[in-house]
Amino acid sequence: MTSSSQPLRIAMLGTHSTGKTTLLKRIEMELRGRGVTVVLTEQLGKRAAAAGLPKMQHHTVQSTEWIIAQGILDEANAAVQGADVVLIEHAAHTAIAYFEAAMAFRAETPPRRERDRLLTLASTQLPKYDLTFATVLDQNVPVDTNHEYDPAFRSLVDDRVHRLLANDVIPHQRVTSDPDSQAHAVDVAVQHCLKEALV
Repeated sequence: MTSSSQPLRIAMLGTHSTGKTTLLKRIEMELRGRGVTVVLTEQLGKRAAAAGLPKMQHHTVQSTEWIIAQGILDEANAAVQGADVVLIEHAAHTAIAYFEAAMAFRAETPPRRERDRLLTLASTQLPKYDLTFATVLDQNVPVDTNHEYDPAFRSLVDDRVHRLLANDVIPHQRVTSDPDSQAHAVDVAVQHCLKEALV
């Protein structure tokens, strides 16, 4: 698709139940309808839990490193499979946000050396992202009652996501719960991919 033969990568960040997966599936559907080969990497949290790792407010250095490493592997596998576009449900910095939020939730201070090491690992992925979107938590949008989310932790993750993006000056587009904001994000992603396909 691109002159470098590398797939385009569209990364998503945000706290849970803010529409990340829904948004990426809309982008996926639009691109597939235009003949673009798409791979969506997802369910890292569920796979981490299945591997016996702690999640949500119980995240540790080990679980965070596993999620970042597995995400990198998922992206590499998608590229090997010949994807034109890789849609990344959990950009590497999302794992850092969850880790920092978990530490704050438990009133613990993460070891500086370990936190710096994880952040360095996550930062190696930034140059690969062609577009980065970050969802914004809207407390007025009801959460699926099948999930027992701690609202305080959910807010902490949202805060850490946007703090990381600001502190590291990471170019991104904020996506709110407003339908127009979401439609704009889909259009930006699709148009960027179609434009790059012509390069």
